Amino acid sequence: MPLTSRSRPRDPDAFPTLQLFVLAVVRLAEPIALTSIFPYAWALIKHFNIGNQDDASFYAGLLISAFSLAEALMGMYWGSVSDRVGRKPVLLLGCVGTMFSMIMVGVAGNIWVALVGRALGGLLNGNIGVIQTMVGELVTSPEHEPRAFSIMPFVWSIGTILGPMIGGLFADPHENYPDLFPQGSLFARFPYLLPNLLCAALLFFSIVLGYFLLEETHPDRQPRVLLPDDTFVSENTPLLETSDAIKRPAVDMRDDNYGSVRPHGAGSPSRARTEKQPPASIFCERIMAIIISLCIYTYHSMTFDHLLPIYFEDERIPGSVAPIMASSAHSIFYSPGGLGLSLQAVGVIMAVQGAIALFMQAVAFPLLAERVGVYRLFLGVAATHPIVYLLMPALPHVSESLLYPAIYACLAVRNFYCILLYPLLLILIKDATPSPTVLGKVNGLAASAGAACRMVAPPVAGYLYAVGKKYDCTALAWYSSALVAVVGTVQCFSVKRPRDTNIQREEE
Repeated sequence: MPLTSRSRPRDPDAFPTLQLFVLAVVRLAEPIALTSIFPYAWALIKHFNIGNQDDASFYAGLLISAFSLAEALMGMYWGSVSDRVGRKPVLLLGCVGTMFSMIMVGVAGNIWVALVGRALGGLLNGNIGVIQTMVGELVTSPEHEPRAFSIMPFVWSIGTILGPMIGGLFADPHENYPDLFPQGSLFARFPYLLPNLLCAALLFFSIVLGYFLLEETHPDRQPRVLLPDDTFVSENTPLLETSDAIKRPAVDMRDDNYGSVRPHGAGSPSRARTEKQPPASIFCERIMAIIISLCIYTYHSMTFDHLLPIYFEDERIPGSVAPIMASSAHSIFYSPGGLGLSLQAVGVIMAVQGAIALFMQAVAFPLLAERVGVYRLFLGVAATHPIVYLLMPALPHVSESLLYPAIYACLAVRNFYCILLYPLLLILIKDATPSPTVLGKVNGLAASAGAACRMVAPPVAGYLYAVGKKYDCTALAWYSSALVAVVGTVQCFSVKRPRDTNIQREEE
């Protein structure tokens, strides 16, 4: 008996609003979970009483980087798995791993349990590469790419508002809210459990939502109901689409010629290329150049995220304003401490930073990408990025009355560069991928490389901060990040212009 119930396929030229919204909600829980530890990582290390208190910034970097180390080892593997079994199961598994990771960190009684918890989350998490792949498969129209690829960084910005706010406001609730969390309560025993439980609850919600509402985007794993209306459907129709299961015009799948290779250009061009081409190598010159740019950006961006709360919470040395007013050459290197802000104040500042990032993502990126063009905008942003790290060492020299305006001005500059560069790199990576069959692997490689840099950045930046503090030059860590950004300035010009004609037209 013929099977006739099927829905109309998604218009490939339409913007996939609903699925990107669901994917964004699933994505949102992860940055909340990952950034919530930033405000209290330094305090958590002091709570564990590990080593010298002056070295807390280094050990905090190790704790943060444990997740990235494990993620770097497994990122490409999960990208390959998603090419075989589909994107959705790998994505949901990553959320489950992150959820259990948060709980382990919350109940950790020493740094070793916390490190294992962070590493477990990274081992099971391939979400960065998988999500980039899903966005690339959902968006088939080049003119939609700037808007689509800006959504996930936009969601990350929302997460960087909520995550640090949760971490800053709910860390050590017994100390901050003794009436609600008295001595002897669970949260007095585990002072950093509450923010981790809140993040785990958000992850659980995203898992449930993704399981029921998120569609599989892998071309060979999509259900039969998505077959186009002109496809002949009968009891012999495959339960899943394969690369040969869709034919335009309508084809009787019982025909003797079904499954034969069509001439180039017949039917769907993208599917014809997928069927005829052998597996393409992902280690071509252009992909490698873009991934190197991504690595450099990821490294110095992560040093900023790690140093920011430490720098803000570190003791402010009285009289540090005076040297900046002097004309001596060494004044710019004199920075004996940080800003002396409270953990709660830092949480609020980092939340405001996320709000600034939201504005940049929603307004600046689409406007500049359209008017300047993807490739030219990438070169401009990457080449001038060192400015961000040269501004930060001046903050301790600013008077108390102007401190907060100066902080937010620096954060506005930082987010302008950071928010623009990441989605530009994602668009360039997608365009450089030689075949849709290896898109998951390419994004997995990019995610692994980026995670490796996120792994290295926090302990190195923390170590340089500790060394600089001993010599009254905490700016050493910021200047080191500026130096890495200068390397990125030079390297970005090795990225070749896009081959995609639509992107090339944007540059003209």
